[in-house]
Amino acid sequence: MSGTPQLTPVLAVLAVTVAALAGCTAAPPAAVETPEASASAALAEPVTDATPAPQPAESETCFRMSEVSSATGGLYLERRGTLRDFGPREFAQGEVTLGEDGTPSTYTVEPGDVETVIAERLCAYPNLGSMNHVRTIQPGQVLWLTPDPDTPWVPYYSPADAPAGFEQIPYQQAIESAGGAVDLGDVETVQAIWNDTLKGMFVDQGTIDAVQEVVDSGDLDALRQLFS
Repeated sequence: MSGTPQLTPVLAVLAVTVAALAGCTAAPPAAVETPEASASAALAEPVTDATPAPQPAESETCFRMSEVSSATGGLYLERRGTLRDFGPREFAQGEVTLGEDGTPSTYTVEPGDVETVIAERLCAYPNLGSMNHVRTIQPGQVLWLTPDPDTPWVPYYSPADAPAGFEQIPYQQAIESAGGAVDLGDVETVQAIWNDTLKGMFVDQGTIDAVQEVVDSGDLDALRQLFS
């Protein structure tokens, strides 16, 4: 009987050790999916049904600005590149009229319009003001957009061959007065301004003769290109 009490603690230790070893071989507990983990997994998955961002069609993009130039030193103008109307926008709300071929032919300036924005709308190089014989465009003004290459045009700021020291202000005032008379359909006043004032400000006889022919004809469309 005296050995029994000594064996009991040993057996107890062995029982605890066996139980611990059995616990080490048990399957690990299942992982618990948290909301954060679910969101991360969703973000990591590739999106297969997303709609690609729309790209502007070629017909809606202006790749090259149309410009007006002259191969004769300013007497005859020609538009190079096609005008296109991309629609009203802030600072370019005016009305556009189209020619027989569907391209813009005139633009009516609205209050708040800005020349460079009008040019962007029409895909045009921003020289619309000087081409229409004004320093600054004004509301209500009708801008012609494409010149007739067979009709002469005179510069707004000074003749192309103006000598050094040329007085620009009287010249510009005369141009503006002639343009106003054209807009009113007053051919006689246009002829008087040319013959009495503007004609003497030009030097090149070829230019004088070409302009004189148009002035004498009284053709308002041709006069509009010259002065308005």
